[in-house]
Amino acid sequence: MSIKQEQCTLPLEKVFSIQIGTELFRLSGASIASDAPSYFSQFFETQLSVNGDVNLRTLYIDRDPGTFQEIARHLQGYHVRPRDSTEFVKLFADAQFYSLPRLTSQLFESDIFVQIGGRQFQIPRDIFSSPGNSPNFFSLGFADFFASPSEVFPGLDRTGLLRPPAIEPPSVPNRSGDVFAELLHMLQGYPLEIRSGEHQEQLLRDCRYYHLRGLEQRLIPHDIRTNPITQRSEIVIRLEDLRPSGLEFIPDDDQRQAGWMGYARPFTSEKPHDLIIETNNETTLVSLTRVRFSGPTSARIASLTKSAVSKFSPDVSLMEENKADTVSMTILDDADVTVNGQTDNILVSPGAYPPELPSATKRPRLDEPEDSKWFVRRGQWRVRVGKPIPSDTRVQLSLSPVKLELYTRQKELNRTRRFLR
Repeated sequence: MSIKQEQCTLPLEKVFSIQIGTELFRLSGASIASDAPSYFSQFFETQLSVNGDVNLRTLYIDRDPGTFQEIARHLQGYHVRPRDSTEFVKLFADAQFYSLPRLTSQLFESDIFVQIGGRQFQIPRDIFSSPGNSPNFFSLGFADFFASPSEVFPGLDRTGLLRPPAIEPPSVPNRSGDVFAELLHMLQGYPLEIRSGEHQEQLLRDCRYYHLRGLEQRLIPHDIRTNPITQRSEIVIRLEDLRPSGLEFIPDDDQRQAGWMGYARPFTSEKPHDLIIETNNETTLVSLTRVRFSGPTSARIASLTKSAVSKFSPDVSLMEENKADTVSMTILDDADVTVNGQTDNILVSPGAYPPELPSATKRPRLDEPEDSKWFVRRGQWRVRVGKPIPSDTRVQLSLSPVKLELYTRQKELNRTRRFLR
């Protein structure tokens, strides 16, 4: 180990006495010079300049001797590694208090020590290097607390400061340590078995809490496969999990007058897949050619419409009908539609775009009045965007069902109810 003599003028072979609390430590000038200039080097350099090589005072500091044992090991050339978050903050505070530049920098760049839900974690900083996972809860939290190696307590007036402020060890008591351990397992590149939908939602909830957006995209429910008939890649994803940055317009031809929406999950290297969105919260009604949304689903559809139109072209406006809570619907002949548990041949306008009003022979085969509304228990939809008239500057968004589960009667709703026990 090379020692920078220009930073410390202490005799390397001389032994200096430092008392920390009730314990006496004796360190050589070489050890003190290994991380200088520091509080120790400046104190003993002053003593030598005033008293010469004799009658040197013992430096007394009223701090924790246990923590200083680790600092002494560091000065003697050993690598110091905190065991947990409590030891980390004590070591960091004292490294700052003693003005040890090398130890401060080492700790600043070390792993993140944090206690989550009663469990201690040591998190390598480079584990967040994959796209979308930084900045996050941990990097931002430590950045706010430890601004830089040279200013660890931002805004603190050190004039007349007897000792550093008390630091509470980083902790997240209101989250599950077991769930975070599984997230950490995935961040380290290992697969994780999703045991149930509830388990998946727990992982997603904490993933969003920690702002791990890249990992979130791996966890959200989705299905990517190649359609063997069209030989195109498709993605099925819930409406609430869509992110505008992942949407892409896929035109029918070079004229770009109409086309379907594609989607690639953000922070992945995926190319856009043909998009199929899924709704499953019974806030959707369908009639012959229209879909009506309510509650949170209405707001999400409005957001999807706005984003889809902007992907089509930023210079067009939206048709008035798309500014309400209803959307045009075209049921093509390849849609799988189930009504009240029975498969019905509901054909509105096979293959047509723009959507057309149904003809007299294209009525749903139901014993219901023609103006009936059907509740959507679950649905999967393709999203189409285009100009109804090529010369028009307005754009229309419509949905084409891929798969629908509908009901019209209270009995069918009651059939899905569950007993509490």
